[in-house]
Amino acid sequence: MAETVIRLFNGGLTTQPPLSLYIHLPWCVKKCPYCDFNSHAAQTLPEAAYIDALLLDLERALPDIWGRKIHTVFFGGGTPSLFSADGIDRILTGVRALTQLMPGAETTLEANPGTVEADKFAGFREAGVTRVSLGIQSFNPRHLQALGRIHDDSEARRAAELAATHFDTFNLDLMFALPGQTLAEALADIDTALSFEPPHLSAYHLTLEPNTPFGHAAPPNLPDDDLAADMQMAIESRLNEAGMQHYETSAYARPHHASRHNLNYWQFGDYLGIGAGAHSKLSFHDRIIRQMRTKYPQQYLNAIKAGTHIADARTLTRDDLPFEFMMNALRLNEGVPAALFEARTGLPLIVCAAALEHARGRGLLETDASRLKPTLQGQRFLNDLLALFLAA
Repeated sequence: MAETVIRLFNGGLTTQPPLSLYIHLPWCVKKCPYCDFNSHAAQTLPEAAYIDALLLDLERALPDIWGRKIHTVFFGGGTPSLFSADGIDRILTGVRALTQLMPGAETTLEANPGTVEADKFAGFREAGVTRVSLGIQSFNPRHLQALGRIHDDSEARRAAELAATHFDTFNLDLMFALPGQTLAEALADIDTALSFEPPHLSAYHLTLEPNTPFGHAAPPNLPDDDLAADMQMAIESRLNEAGMQHYETSAYARPHHASRHNLNYWQFGDYLGIGAGAHSKLSFHDRIIRQMRTKYPQQYLNAIKAGTHIADARTLTRDDLPFEFMMNALRLNEGVPAALFEARTGLPLIVCAAALEHARGRGLLETDASRLKPTLQGQRFLNDLLALFLAA
């Protein structure tokens, strides 16, 4: 798809931000009723053909990232752990051959408890994966069934044990405000997760997304807003007591175990996304572009061969950039240095002066001019804070 280049900046970007690589593996065993990700249930995987397509996608993207080092790699899905360890090894071997992958780069792979065993985790580690993110969601069998998960509570515990055995750092993904969930049950999930001593834990509020069975066809009975807020605060308190820092809206980590890949997103870094439906954000001297690959797997495989796999490409305008930057940076509880705005967008921070003044006046943003940091109120009402920058 042809891209229209719009000159954005007065001076342009003087340095490019760190670059990450996102690799989308779109298949799963079963589509969960709450999921709105680009994932597709499949009985068999065209693993070899898809890896061929991924490596060709990466090769064709090289002119956009020429000379740049890749700091982190993330395999997302779908359920990447459905792929064989040999397949993951082949992808990472190709990445090393085609790009400047930094030594010691954080390489994360998402996994679901129903799709892993000891040999597979050992194989992923040998291939170069340094971190796994396990989609536990809950350790309660009733809630797992309500969420349509393919694993049970014993498989969830076993997967967490394997992650702790094979990886120095790993993440456990949990959800709260589940159908029929009580505050005690939400905290019981947290306590069970903590028993595996995870270096990182994500706790997401279940939301009903449009175009999902939960969102329109069969909405479940969820805890009300007050109970959900009580759960969120109780979870934060329990995890803080356990020595985990609440560093991002839904993320908690022990020292030195924050997700480096996700931090790059939140600090408005760059990322190249390859695979069906993958998104990219890439910075050049005079522009920042966003891209999206063809969404459906078979269409992506066909489009790669024809060189038509970029389904959408657009250049961010001056009006886009304040909100785009703040939407990421203000998810971080400690915020970012104020100087990062100009470094990442090429625009002077003064373009946000009115929004910043309004946010500070409403008690949503700290008054320290050297830092863009949400207050506790700003963290609790993040959408209200971000809305101020839509008209910046």
